[in-house]
Amino acid sequence: MWQFLLNLFKKKSPQDEQDTMKKYLIVGLGNIGEKYANTRHNIGFKILDHFASQENFIFETQKLGDVATYKLKGRTFIFLKPSTYMNLSGKAVVYWLTKENIPLENMLVVTDDLNLPFGSIRVKTKGSDGGHNGLKDIQEKLNTTVYNRFRFGISDAFNKGQQVDYVLGEWTDEENKNLKERLDKSIELIKSFALAGINITMNTFNGK
Repeated sequence: MWQFLLNLFKKKSPQDEQDTMKKYLIVGLGNIGEKYANTRHNIGFKILDHFASQENFIFETQKLGDVATYKLKGRTFIFLKPSTYMNLSGKAVVYWLTKENIPLENMLVVTDDLNLPFGSIRVKTKGSDGGHNGLKDIQEKLNTTVYNRFRFGISDAFNKGQQVDYVLGEWTDEENKNLKERLDKSIELIKSFALAGINITMNTFNGK
């Protein structure tokens, strides 16, 4: 973490500054392993995998995660699926922010949200972890709650005491029918984040 903080204050050349501002870290949260692949809690992984399938790039296993690079209109996207398991996601986030020299404002964390209806979208620039262990660890490792997050609604359609089973459960047939359109919308959102900026993205996609 200290290296990341030092990099924030390190003097850079104008060219370095320009290159840095065109790089973006897109972090999809989830748990590694086939048994988690189609669970609600893994929507961050699923969105990044859908992006890769639509744009024909592949992930490679690297330090602390599966990583892919994608270029669009002069921007470089670094996609990260942490391999640290959900509750240690911050370790991978700090490592790749530092390694790729990406400013914190150019990071977007993609995560599930129980407090939103299925498929609904909310992009925010700051906020609490909302009880989400992945966001909690990222917040602790970065020592700030000010970072961009894209929350994808999974709803709270579970009985009392069944939250863990619900988030680690698989999508229903009805949800799967509607998921493709929501995944396509998520790709549009991520592209907008880098090309149009966070404020326009929030205005365009929140509640859609």
